[in-house]
Amino acid sequence: MIVGAGTSPLPEVNADYRGQGQALPLQIKKMSIVLAGVSHKTAPVEVRECLAFTPEACAEGLRALVDGEVVREGLIVSTCNRVEVIADVDPAREEEGKERINNFLTGARAQHHGDLSKHLYTHTNKEAAHHIFRVAASLDSMVIGEPQILGQIRKAYTSAVETGTAGRVLHRLMHQAFHVAKRVRNETAISSAAVSISYTAVELGRKIFDTLEGRTVLLIGAGEMAELSARHLKKAGVSRILIANRTVETARKLASEFNGEVVAYDNLATHLASADVVICSTGATDYIITPAMAREAVALRRRNPLFLIDISVPRNVDPAVGKIKNLFLFDVDDLEAVIASNITEREREAARAERIVEAEVDRFEKSLRELDLGQEIGAMKRKLEEIAQTELARQRRRLGDLTPEQERAIEALLISTVNKISHPVIQQMRRSAESEQSDIASIWVEAFATA
Repeated sequence: MIVGAGTSPLPEVNADYRGQGQALPLQIKKMSIVLAGVSHKTAPVEVRECLAFTPEACAEGLRALVDGEVVREGLIVSTCNRVEVIADVDPAREEEGKERINNFLTGARAQHHGDLSKHLYTHTNKEAAHHIFRVAASLDSMVIGEPQILGQIRKAYTSAVETGTAGRVLHRLMHQAFHVAKRVRNETAISSAAVSISYTAVELGRKIFDTLEGRTVLLIGAGEMAELSARHLKKAGVSRILIANRTVETARKLASEFNGEVVAYDNLATHLASADVVICSTGATDYIITPAMAREAVALRRRNPLFLIDISVPRNVDPAVGKIKNLFLFDVDDLEAVIASNITEREREAARAERIVEAEVDRFEKSLRELDLGQEIGAMKRKLEEIAQTELARQRRRLGDLTPEQERAIEALLISTVNKISHPVIQQMRRSAESEQSDIASIWVEAFATA
């Protein structure tokens, strides 16, 4: 069974167990967090784009991957700089779970791109939590401190919830990740020095022309990245913003907000010629700017240079365009050079953020032990209650006729006795868990299971 969104599975105990002196088959669902994927640090853009997921493909992929047995929960983070699967797998089948996730990432979707396994990284449990906390806090981004990644992770989590593949483990993990990101933003200056990919693209245009004042910029796409680019462009003093998008109404909405002009998407070659800088950020899965279109635009510009900045994954501009004279093409991997000047300040703030992440990983690890312990305590108490009920049923005929009030009093006495017997044991179990002696907690459960 797939653990659905908003559910909190309880420990499963065999309700039909009535034996004496036998081990209770406690089906306590332990957890093992596995994170696997690629990022801008391990794979070039041509690899990342072949692994990228659309929102629809994320939902479809999660339904195929999460079987509720080996892979019990899962979500997919797919951005221009990373594609990662985060999952809760059965710890008894952890290696099988890792293999399934890796095959899912590098299987049929990437069959025409050779062996992609060399680009993959895999983290488990504490290391997985540490990784996703750093990603959420924008410590693993190409541009350290950029704010977009947190929103992208929130969307990935929401998608998993809506698909029904996020349960108690991912709920706890992701909410902790959001908490870490908030702490880093509030307790360090990393956000004040942060820039997004869209901002970096605008900065690249500024470096190319010294200033963007009086320049014309064409935005191809009207999504979140285009909106962020438009915001930064207005601040940079751009005099004219052209917007081309497949959905005209979306383009009009963006144009009205930033005093831009909507141009025809199916006549890009002409509009390319009108722009000094072109920023592409669409969800298209193939090239929308071809060498032929680019040559036409350069010819119309009468040898004035044209700068194309492609921040889409998959890429929107054919890489062959970059070989055309007087035309300069940059993609997301090229943006790293633009941000190098601020790296010292960011690293100083990042060091403070890393200490926050380390502390929160320890807190999360403790919370998982408590989650497991809660299941063990619940299973133990149910076993004690079962023993008490079994003994009452065996001795019931000796008590003779009882009034309803007396029946309720006996039930209350049994519950009270179970609580008093279990209380010191539970306290010891909690102390053992706090000292990371989780095996001792399990010993208590097993002792009562054989009672």
